[in-house]
Amino acid sequence: MEREWVVEESVAVEADPGTVYAAVADPRRMGEWSPEVFATWIRGGAVRPGTRFVGFNRIGWRVWFTTCQVTVAVPGQAFAFRVSSFGMPVALWGYRIEGIGDGSPAPAKTRLTEYWEDLRRDNRGAAFVSLLGRVFTGVPAARRADVNRDGMRRTLAKIKAAVEKS
Repeated sequence: MEREWVVEESVAVEADPGTVYAAVADPRRMGEWSPEVFATWIRGGAVRPGTRFVGFNRIGWRVWFTTCQVTVAVPGQAFAFRVSSFGMPVALWGYRIEGIGDGSPAPAKTRLTEYWEDLRRDNRGAAFVSLLGRVFTGVPAARRADVNRDGMRRTLAKIKAAVEKS
């Protein structure tokens, strides 16, 4: 089976795009949604392109951190960040947010798409950072897409439930 380099999953949320964006565009909330992220550290308050943060992650007994930098922050539309480990590119994670209402006065609906792109290819450190990923997470690079797909589904379900409840 050929390795997957890009994965995305979507969910319809009964809320307006601005509300959905507010939930996903605050790295401090990632611990609420993600099955791997349990905490984040971010300096400062405003989150915009260029903002850096550290994600603390866990699978079972394995714990590791990654450094991240926000690349896209467009309210109501998109949020994305690059992940690196020891200065080497690992992945691009992001959310696309799009209104899917029909214009009627019914409650707003939004399609929330989470996506991931594996950046551990075509660069000098790709093999090394893939090895680090396996050591720290226990997941070989070739299986990361499957693990992330499952995690995305769980993450999107939690975001949907929280946003629709509020």
